[in-house]
Formats: sequence, structure tokens, C-alpha cells
Amino acid sequence: MRYILITDLEGAAGVDSFAQTRTTDPVAKGPGMKQLTLEVNACAAGIRSADSDAVIDAVDGHGSGGLYPEELVGCRYVGLIGTTVHRLLAEGAYDAMLFVGQHAMAGTVAAPLNHTYSSLEVMYYRLNDAFIGEFGARALLAGSMGVPVIFLSGDDKAAAEASMFVPEIETAITKRGRGLELADHLSSEEACRVIREGAARAVARMAGIPPYTGIEAPYTLEIRYYRPIADSYWTSNPHAVFVDERTVRLAVSDLSLLPF
Repeated sequence: MRYILITDLEGAAGVDSFAQTRTTDPVAKGPGMKQLTLEVNACAAGIRSADSDAVIDAVDGHGSGGLYPEELVGCRYVGLIGTTVHRLLAEGAYDAMLFVGQHAMAGTVAAPLNHTYSSLEVMYYRLNDAFIGEFGARALLAGSMGVPVIFLSGDDKAAAEASMFVPEIETAITKRGRGLELADHLSSEEACRVIREGAARAVARMAGIPPYTGIEAPYTLEIRYYRPIADSYWTSNPHAVFVDERTVRLAVSDLSLLPF
């Protein structure tokens, strides 16, 4: 079977400061990237322990890059530059989606490095009046194509968020949040162990994990920003409705038209 892994840097063990994620400085960012790469390898190993013929794509979901492609084992590196998660799902014929290194949505109390797509710009995403983060948005994209989300690793608040959308999901908690930039972490080795074991359990019982389809069309997405909106994506979008200078809404019937 084919698996797509959505990865992000903020949810990896040992990462709890934006100084580790908003930079391109290898001294500050490198250790977190190394750990995320190890966690992805652990997830791939867990998948393969339950499905020896697995084909696994690891999507680097961190804007400035969160993985060391040359150090990945048992999976193929996929960058998001020039493509989208929706397009990858549409073209990839995947059987399941998994998340590694995931953080909670913007505004989550005591969730380390919580944000929704942009930690510097976005206050919240709300879809059909439900607050939604990166997990929920991508789980919904996958679900619209019949692909279940079977596993998530990251902090405890991200795991709780995932279970809210997909109660049957398998999770592996690699750190427990105590604030926006504060967490208690598992060691690198222990984090990789719980991820490897959790991914194996997820694959073994994936038949019992349904695709997420809990939000139905038509869709109205509301995004509120911290500052007045100047992005040409919105200012030149004829379908965008500005609620105020920092809040915009977009109504569509097709999920692929939303900025997920």
C-alpha cells in the first residue's frame, strides 16, 4: 500500500522555541531537523513492520525545510515547493495519511509552537464556523478522496486535536506542552520508539479508521490575521469577502480552492 507522511518541525521532540523553527541558521535549526528526520525514519520503520511492501512518501511540510532528505531511510522525500497537499493526494493514489512532528492549531492553550500555517501572520482559520488547524484541514482533504488519517506524532495538545477530528486515530506523544515555548520532552530515542510502535499499530488496524468527512460542502473559510491583509492572494481574489481589514472569508463548494 501507499502512505503519505505529512511532516513539520514544530512537533518534533526537543523543539519548543520559535528560534529553532523560524530560522535558516543550521546551528539553531539543525538539531530539530535531525530529530524530525529520525522520527520520520522511525515512522517508516513502523509502517514497514506491519506492511513490508509499503511505498512511503515523506512530505516536508515546514516552510523553510524541516528534513534532511539524504538521511531518510525507507521513504521518499517530497517537497511542497511548486505543489500542494491536495495535488499530491489527487495524484498519489494513497491508502493512508500519517502526520509526524505535528503541532496544535493557533490559539490552543499551553500548546508548544501552536499556529495555523503561519506562526507570524495567522490568528485563526475557521471552516463552517468550526476552528480548524493544519491537521483538520489536511485530514478533510484526505477524507474527501477516501484516504484515512491513521496516525499522528507530536505534542499532547496536537494529539488531542487529532483525536477530536478522528477519534479512532493512533497517536504518539513526544512532548507535553506547558506553554507557547515550553514543553517536557521525551528523549530522542524514546520519541522514536513510541512513533515506531504507534505507526505499526496504526497500519495494523487502519481498516477500522474511517476517512474524515465531518465538515461538508458548501464551505465557508474565515481567516483572521494579526495585521491588515496585504497579500495579493486575497486583495486580487474576486471571491474574497473582507469582513474587516484583518479578516477575510471565502465561500466555495470545492475543497481544492481553499488555501490548505
